Amino acid sequence: MQVEQPKDSATASRRGFFIGAAAAGATVAAVTAMPSISTPSAELKSLPPVPENGGGYSLSEHVKRYYQTTRV
Repeated sequence: MQVEQPKDSATASRRGFFIGAAAAGATVAAVTAMPSISTPSAELKSLPPVPENGGGYSLSEHVKRYYQTTRV
């Protein structure tokens, strides 16, 4: 004797598969459409040397840009 599964669970299983496939496809499309991300090596070379004693706060261009974005 074979136990039949209710049609709701089979439908839910198929539905979950297609939702997962759609999400994966959308993710692949989004990653493919994104411009390639590269490390700005010129910006890294222009940083001042690290203090010998450690620590040290410097107001660099990066920090200035951050402060500009936080202004209300």
